[in-house]
Amino acid sequence: MPAENAPGPEPTVSDAISAPDTEGRPRRVTRRFPLFTKDTARPEGGGRAAPGDAPAPARQWPMLVVLTAVGVGLLLTALDVFRYGTLLIGAALLAGAVMRWVLPSVGMLAVRSRFTDIVTYGVLGMAIVLLAMMAQPRPWLEIPFLKDTLHFTMKN
Repeated sequence: MPAENAPGPEPTVSDAISAPDTEGRPRRVTRRFPLFTKDTARPEGGGRAAPGDAPAPARQWPMLVVLTAVGVGLLLTALDVFRYGTLLIGAALLAGAVMRWVLPSVGMLAVRSRFTDIVTYGVLGMAIVLLAMMAQPRPWLEIPFLKDTLHFTMKN
């Protein structure tokens, strides 16, 4: 006589998915990872920046703005306008950080979590701007303790 609460037959799993389903049944019979990833998690805010029926460049306008500014900055640097070119590169990264903070959806500009993207773009952009302003000859920004630190570390 079978028990009333006896579990039914084990479900057969043909797909290699790691997590149990919503009812708690196992969805995977092996611990191996699948050969092909079927889907990945999109970063928060990583959706399209324009409607889906818009052309591809319009959907990725935040990334294109940053890349265009960096490209112009690299061109200026190559044309021997070093300070303005590097300032533009740093400003482009800072603009990327601001867009990542303000806009709900920024397309491919979203790489990691929102916080990590903002900190990464912001710190790198600020470092490039500060280094461009301190570049020799005739720096626009002089920080006195850096000169003293350099003399202290490079003492004979």
